[in-house]
Amino acid sequence: MLRRALSSVAGFIWRNVKRVRLVAGDSESTSGRDVDRQMQLLLIADYRRCLSAGQSLPSFAESEFSSFSQNGEDGILLMLFAVIGAKNKVVVEVCAGDGIECNAANLIVNHGWAGLLFDGDDAALKRGREFYSSRSSGWRFRRLPPTLVSAWITADNINSLIKENGVVGEIDLLSLDLDGVDYWIWNAIDAVSPRVVVLEYNNRWDANQSVTVPYRPDFLGTGASVAGVGYFGASLLAFTRLARKKGYRLVGSNSPNTNAFFLRNDVGVEQFREVSVESCLTSDYAAFQHREKYPLIKNLPVESV
Repeated sequence: MLRRALSSVAGFIWRNVKRVRLVAGDSESTSGRDVDRQMQLLLIADYRRCLSAGQSLPSFAESEFSSFSQNGEDGILLMLFAVIGAKNKVVVEVCAGDGIECNAANLIVNHGWAGLLFDGDDAALKRGREFYSSRSSGWRFRRLPPTLVSAWITADNINSLIKENGVVGEIDLLSLDLDGVDYWIWNAIDAVSPRVVVLEYNNRWDANQSVTVPYRPDFLGTGASVAGVGYFGASLLAFTRLARKKGYRLVGSNSPNTNAFFLRNDVGVEQFREVSVESCLTSDYAAFQHREKYPLIKNLPVESV
């Protein structure tokens, strides 16, 4: 009953965000940004009120929205950090594209987080730097824009790149979306200890397959989109096993079953219990990917992990 009520409140708030954006203009206008932030602060207050009353939280599906992310991740991250809190508001995102459409941007723009964002596309990073430099009037909550770094990420250089850019130790969030050797990059990372990890998994492999593409420093994935072949990354079971070795647990995914969320085992233990791999591969989209796209990659090289 309460979850339905809270979901209705969240839905009402977010419907009004969208409606006000239509009135105020593009969400990148000053008024649009202010409304976006204000509505998110109301959501945070509702989640914390729910928590303090000992009531159930909404599901990930009920919490999804995208201000900057692709598929509802902004809303899920907002709920997670409303509940567990933020320690230092630092996010590292590996392969963030232009740094605008990514998992870090909403936290940076609307909640004053510090960001270290990597990508290998110089043109995309140029767009990102222009975007953030043009927002100088909007840095009321943090005076510095995120750091956008051009680099080809490998297992050998990821830790030095993070450290060289002034980040080390505990951070609040790590986001991985290489569409490539993601498994091997997360396996290599030890420069930081994120409280939350969000990453893209390859839903063409099913819940019983613990596989990843083999590691090569120059690996290029093929077609992560619905139209693509989809030879990249790792299965969710592979990531979940790696997470357990590193001291994390799987707590859910977004509705399309493309991005998984892991919490460090000392974080949010009572509020966010471990979920099964199977529960994060139940969407129509995941079923389609396995049925239609898995045959295209099933004979390509993989490594069991």
